[in-house]
Formats: sequence, structure tokens, C-alpha cells
Amino acid sequence: MPAHLNSPLTLPCGAVLKNRIAKGAMTEGLANPLNQATEEHVTLYRRWAKGGCGMLLTGNVQVDRRHLERPGNVAIDGNDGLAALAAYAAAGRENNTHIWMQINHPGRQAGVTAEGLAGPSAGTYGDAPVRALDGAEVEDLVRRFVHVARTAQQTGFTGVQVHSAHGYLMSQFLSPLTNHRTDAWGGSLENRARLLVDVTRAIRAAVGAEFPVSVKLNSSDFQKGGLTEDESCEVVRWLCDAGMDLLEISGGNYESQVMVGRDQSGELISRTKKASTIAREAYFLEFAAKLRPQVTVPLMVTGGFRTLSAMEAALASGEVDVIGLARPLCIDADLPNQLLAGTIARLPSPEEETTVDTGSSIAYYFNQVRKLAAGEDADRDIDWAEQLQRHSDFDGAAEVRYRAALSEAATA
Repeated sequence: MPAHLNSPLTLPCGAVLKNRIAKGAMTEGLANPLNQATEEHVTLYRRWAKGGCGMLLTGNVQVDRRHLERPGNVAIDGNDGLAALAAYAAAGRENNTHIWMQINHPGRQAGVTAEGLAGPSAGTYGDAPVRALDGAEVEDLVRRFVHVARTAQQTGFTGVQVHSAHGYLMSQFLSPLTNHRTDAWGGSLENRARLLVDVTRAIRAAVGAEFPVSVKLNSSDFQKGGLTEDESCEVVRWLCDAGMDLLEISGGNYESQVMVGRDQSGELISRTKKASTIAREAYFLEFAAKLRPQVTVPLMVTGGFRTLSAMEAALASGEVDVIGLARPLCIDADLPNQLLAGTIARLPSPEEETTVDTGSSIAYYFNQVRKLAAGEDADRDIDWAEQLQRHSDFDGAAEVRYRAALSEAATA
């Protein structure tokens, strides 16, 4: 029988998601200056758990506190802050909900670092120099990802996801545009994928056979000379062999922002894509359809879904098994319950109702996450310039606190 939003899903490891709606990972910026979880995470994830999703993906948790995607990331770089993580996980498990920790290292896309940008190969990112990680550092990354996965399991998270999309470090190793290495971690696709595959296999060995292990992977980089769809298909097959339970399909990076619904010019994809594809809505369904005959693991697509009819059609086609929702859940945490009950047919999308630049749009959703975490309702009357300034001020102040904490630790 075709799957519906209300259908449970049994993963290869045996874990069961109660329905087919998952909250996609979105950066929160709610950690304290030591990059530990806070009561705001508890409030936020309790609201999302009560909202009806079968599974919640956390915002990216960093494996190295010296390299953050943005100020206020949670980072697990030792064994501190475990009680706060346990409270965070417990809130996300309410209402029979899965909560999976997304694990990441930003590499050259770090928004704030203690010692400069680092990536697979030397070069520049914007105007900033990037140094190449040495072999020992690459091998240490495997240990760090495993440590965070085991910590997630020990503190009550019900699964993990390795972030290998959007131009972050794992994705940088995969892409020939950013990986020019000539050692075992570069060159051929097998070498470029080695870090991701090794991390996935090592996490599976560390957490056991019954704990969900997921990967978020670009369908392609959407850049000339980057990772291609055919290469992604091959990587997916290797990940299946390494013990992956679910693949989330995404694409692009912060130079080609397909994952936030923008084309190369910065225009909303919903306004520029072909009329023949509008009914399908989600940005990466075509790749899911291409991949489906080649793998048996469940596939999740996040990005672009706005109508109940498109979600149900995607599930009924068999091309996708889990519907990922992200930005709409920043506006109203209860939207999954309403979709499952059939009381709404379309999700809100404020940026599609006006002309707004990418930065202001992203800032708006960051700000709404913080409002939900404070127990407040989202802004509905939107001043886009004010939203951008508010977000900039918040992250600026968080970076000051982060650097002060680093300095205090260095002089202690």
C-alpha cells in the first residue's frame, strides 16, 4: 500500500518513526558561551515534539569547539554539559518522537573560529585564507564524529545524522572543487568519499546495530566542476554498505544556495523553475526518483514542500519515504499536527509573498527559532530590514561571549 503522512516507518536498524514528517535541521544559535545546550533548547524541542513530527533533527552540533558554523552552536568537544544534553534529548522525545543529533564540522565555511579556517586543501574562502588539514587531523576527525555520536546515544538522543551537505567539511572532501589532495583522502571519488564512509562505518560500530545512523548528502553541488549526481549515487551505495539507515537528500552550498530555495541569481526557485515541476514542489525529488531504484534505505527530502497534496503525492510515488519540513516549523510548531489531521492544506511561506533578499529571509527564520525557544509566538508582521539587524546583533554579541570564554579558558 502507498505510504501516507500518518504511516509509520520501520528503519533498517529496527527503529520505528510514528509518521513520515521530520523536522529538518536548522541552526539554532542557542548555546551558552561554552557551546553547551541550554533551557532554550529544552523549550524549543518540547514545542516541536508536541507539534506532531515523527522525528526531529537538531541543528548542527559541532565536533570541534574551535570551528563553529556560527556563534551559539552546541559543540561536544569533551565530556562537559552532559546533563544539559540529556534534558535537551528528553524534551525532544516527548510525544513518542524521535530526536536525532545532526553532527557537523563546518571546515572552511566556519562562521567563527579560534584559529582560522581549515579544510581539505589550502586556498581562500571569500577573502579569508584556508589551511589544509594534515593527515593526523583528518584521522582525528573520525574519532571526533564517533565521540559525538556516542555522547548523543548516551544522553538520550534516539539517532544521529552525519552532515555531508551544503558545503560543510564532509561535503568539501567530496567535492573536487575544494578537495585537491593527493593522499588517501583526495583524488578519486573513492578517496574523496573515504572520510564520510569511514565516519559512517565507525559510528555504526560504536553505537550498535539498533541505533539509527543517517547521512545528509548533496545530490550535487550545483556548481561546474563540483560533485555530480552520478558521483552522489555511487557514494550512497558505499554508505548503505557502511550501515546507513536513512539518507536525507539536499544540494548546493552557501555559494550556490539551492538548499534554501534560491537559484544561482538569488531568485526564489519557486518563481523561476519550470511550470511542469511546480506541482512537485520539493527541490530534490528528481534525484530521489533517480536514486530510488538503486538503494533500499529510506529516503528523506527536505526543502520546498508547502502543500499537503504534494507531500502525499511524493510518498505515494514511492520515491521518498520521509517528508522534511524546516522553515514553516519556525513559524508554527503545531503545523505537523494540522497536516496529519487534514485541517490545513498549505504551509505558510512569508518570503514567497514579497520580494526579499536571501540574507533577510534567513535572518527572519533564525529570529523565529529564538522566539519559539523563549516560549513566544513568531512574528507575523515582518519588517525584513529589522529582522536582518536583529539577527546580526544577536550573533555579534554571541561571538563576543564565545571569544571571551576562549580567552578565559586560555588564561585559567
